[in-house]
Amino acid sequence: MGPRESKRQGTTSPQVTTEELRAWLLGRLPEDWFVGPPRVTVDSDEILIVGQLSPPDLSSDAEPASVRAAETGRISRFRADTRENRISIAQEGRFRFGRTISWGVEVGASAQNFTMMSVPVMTRLRQSERTVLDTLVDSGVARSRSDALAWCVKLVASNADEWLLQLRQAMESVETIRQQGPTVA
Repeated sequence: MGPRESKRQGTTSPQVTTEELRAWLLGRLPEDWFVGPPRVTVDSDEILIVGQLSPPDLSSDAEPASVRAAETGRISRFRADTRENRISIAQEGRFRFGRTISWGVEVGASAQNFTMMSVPVMTRLRQSERTVLDTLVDSGVARSRSDALAWCVKLVASNADEWLLQLRQAMESVETIRQQGPTVA
């Protein structure tokens, strides 16, 4: 395995730092799409680009339902108006980075992700671990063991955000140092 290939079994996506990807996106994305730079999330399968849209121009005393409708309309317009360009950028990015590019937008209190991947993940669980999943299914919290496992991952992620962020930053630092090291012929 080369130094820029993923360590995950079965994947050959080139390793890319979030900074490299952000730099490419800043050069590639139309400047009028988002208010500020987009948020970029990268894993071995997918790159998620989430941009902030400018809020609709409504009066300050607009009803919450009207604000929500205007935000939803703004998201729909962005999605329709940028579809061709987003597809082109996604294809270029897939070729360049070896990952699917997904899109999302936020405006006010509204947010929507487009074309998100759902990747199967195999795992081996002991009976006590399967019992946790089965309890979630039997209680109606999840429809299947797969949904229950996704629910558990979301729960951990929401309760361990700070720790996971620190871990990701440490991994990026290690990758930067690794890239600065000597090359082996």
